[in-house]
Amino acid sequence: MPKYARMAEEAVLVCVRGSQMDASDELLRGADPAALLTLDGAIRGLNAAMVTALGKPAEQCLGRDFGEQCVGRDFGELWPESQRMSAETLVAHAARTKTVAMRVLEFPGPGGTPVACLIEAQPVKDPSNDEQLVWVHALDARNDVTSLLIPFRLATEAADLGLWTYSPHEHQLEWLGGLPALVALYPDLTAPLSRVMSAVHPDDREAFRQLLRSASTQQSPWVRFRYLTQQDGSHQLAVQTRRIQLGYGGPERIFGVVRDDTKKAKLKEKAQAALAAERQRAREVADFSSALITAATEQELRQVVLTRLAAAFGATGALLALVDEGRLRVSTDAGIAMWEAGPMHGLPLDHPSPLPEAIRTGKPQFIPDRKDYFHRWPHGAEFPRLARLGSDYAVSMTPLSEAGNQPLGAWVVTYESGYRPSLDEQTLMGTLADLAGQALRRIRLQQARVELATALQKTMLPTLPEHLAGLEVAARYRPSRDGLDIGGDWYDAFVMPDGTVAMEIGDVQGHDVDAAAFMGQVRFVHAPDRRPGT
Repeated sequence: MPKYARMAEEAVLVCVRGSQMDASDELLRGADPAALLTLDGAIRGLNAAMVTALGKPAEQCLGRDFGEQCVGRDFGELWPESQRMSAETLVAHAARTKTVAMRVLEFPGPGGTPVACLIEAQPVKDPSNDEQLVWVHALDARNDVTSLLIPFRLATEAADLGLWTYSPHEHQLEWLGGLPALVALYPDLTAPLSRVMSAVHPDDREAFRQLLRSASTQQSPWVRFRYLTQQDGSHQLAVQTRRIQLGYGGPERIFGVVRDDTKKAKLKEKAQAALAAERQRAREVADFSSALITAATEQELRQVVLTRLAAAFGATGALLALVDEGRLRVSTDAGIAMWEAGPMHGLPLDHPSPLPEAIRTGKPQFIPDRKDYFHRWPHGAEFPRLARLGSDYAVSMTPLSEAGNQPLGAWVVTYESGYRPSLDEQTLMGTLADLAGQALRRIRLQQARVELATALQKTMLPTLPEHLAGLEVAARYRPSRDGLDIGGDWYDAFVMPDGTVAMEIGDVQGHDVDAAAFMGQVRFVHAPDRRPGT
């Protein structure tokens, strides 16, 4: 740059003992930053361009005070923290191997934009005293910008990233390389921004433009956008940008680091879908449990199981088998046709097949395929669906009661072939089956009590006269079936000795068997002379 050339002509700062000028001055003359160092990295001399490049005021290089302060200082201490280790390693390598070493380092830059320079460290000998020194200087890479980009390419490829640069003045984007899979996303290594932008999803284009417009000297946050390729469809890309000047007097470029998040995004979508499905399943299981608890009749219980069981466990079909006088009474949902389950209907509990065995023993059964079925139950009854067992589906059978308790029944669910329920799923299935068994016991106990009380009522209620002068008498008695809320109401009709027809309706306090018995006593007290059937 002219500024650095003018400084070099004005003065060269030489920090050699006594500040004596010698032949080594020639190594520090020039427009590009340069320094002379001892083998251990101590400063022997700096030119004005190096002082300014390292962020020091250019005027300081003209005075002796600064020069004297530099003598003996570690060269790495003058570099920014982010570049210090790289600078020290470069000098140490040249001093140790006695060979030329090169590395791309970043100077702060006079305008705030970091300047990427190719720095060379070369062993030299001081002609005045044969002392071994290291000459560090920036190479003019303006005609070989590619050499400045090599470290960026290697770093991004090692990190499985891609790299491109964008020229704001030319509106041109150039792909520099990196991960081969990312390189394939850009068929043209150099393309106008408009062509690249056309592949960006319309909803993400403004964010991409803003990323380029606001590119600063600091690494930007990751910005995600959707990118469509002709080869393999849409990709989820993430980009970070940073503004860098390529060498002194070189052009400014916006560097973009690209990461392909397509697989990560798909995994995230899959995980979110699985989480949503799990939450939905949890709601279905909760609703299933609540419906089991509130079922009031066997018909309601059967409806709850056959409409909710398969959906709650991702099954393809469900079957409910209840024990009725030692035999199975089978019903199915839409996933299993009755004609397919028909051979199991009416099977006795001692039949040598899996479903009666599961009910009899209280042990769940899982049958993955036909081979397993015939191995465990060689004499088991075959029903039509077994022809597809293993190829189309697998079967899980869960009893409604544990071993030692009265056999109540079991439910059967069919899964797609190859599916195996997890231990947690089996545990949950067993818990719900036990809950269904408790509901069934409650329903049947309630039914028995209602039938007992109803029978008692019927024996206590009168037989209405078939013929009453001028009257037709009929009665309908419909007791509540909630608990034992029966027995408190009564009625009667009879002919008095004077021919008058008497009708009675009453309500005895209480709703149980005792109330029904007391109702009978009250009726007979009110009609002491009434004979049964009159």
